[in-house]
Amino acid sequence: MSNTYHVLNGDALVDRFTEAGIPGEMVVARECLIEGDLAGDTPEEFYQTRAAYLGTAYHENTKDYFTEVAGEFEKLRQAPDGAEFNLWFGYDLFCQANLWFVLSLLQGSPLQKQVYIVYPTFTPDIWQDFGGATPADLVACFQKRVAFTGKDLQLGANLWQAYKKADLAELQRLAQQTSDCFPYLEEVCRAHLERFPTASQKGRPERVVANLLAEGYTSFPQLYQEFFKREGVYGFGDLQVKRIYDQALLNH
Repeated sequence: MSNTYHVLNGDALVDRFTEAGIPGEMVVARECLIEGDLAGDTPEEFYQTRAAYLGTAYHENTKDYFTEVAGEFEKLRQAPDGAEFNLWFGYDLFCQANLWFVLSLLQGSPLQKQVYIVYPTFTPDIWQDFGGATPADLVACFQKRVAFTGKDLQLGANLWQAYKKADLAELQRLAQQTSDCFPYLEEVCRAHLERFPTASQKGRPERVVANLLAEGYTSFPQLYQEFFKREGVYGFGDLQVKRIYDQALLNH
């Protein structure tokens, strides 16, 4: 059993990571915790909720969820004492929500461990993740990894709980904490808080999509590209934006 783990946010990084030749076992986080039901008091209950949600929203096979998604997360819970975890995530909300969940799993384990965050420091656009990274870029990012203190780990676990329960006041409070492990925390939490509609207006992503349509971005690929330029903080994939776009066209 490996003592060094690299948690990669999605399969897209696997080939280049392998090519980079950084030693350790890969664990792939195949979730999009930026959306859907997050209920469940134990990891097992949580996995049931997520499998059901993704089955309904994206017609994913429920059985596959337990092997392909939950199975990867379980590697973290079964790691040996003294293991090292390197978490490869972007700064945006999509990545951070997944990261907070991973940190809650690690924080919940009684084992001795060392945890590091590896951010995409190779690109001037902070909201770009590792999508454009070369194997050499990955090595350079790894060399700049940042170690979590106990306080940072606890902050990550607390962020997950507040996010999971949609406790917006607590999330706002936590966003004020400074940590080298979460350099854009305030912007990311604000972006999440602004997803929620108020009595007078829609959520921020819905408003941006409506504005883009009004500006003449009617073809989805163009609209998605422009949405990412303006709202990279969300880290939304095309599936997330497409759902907002489709809804906006229905309401038009």
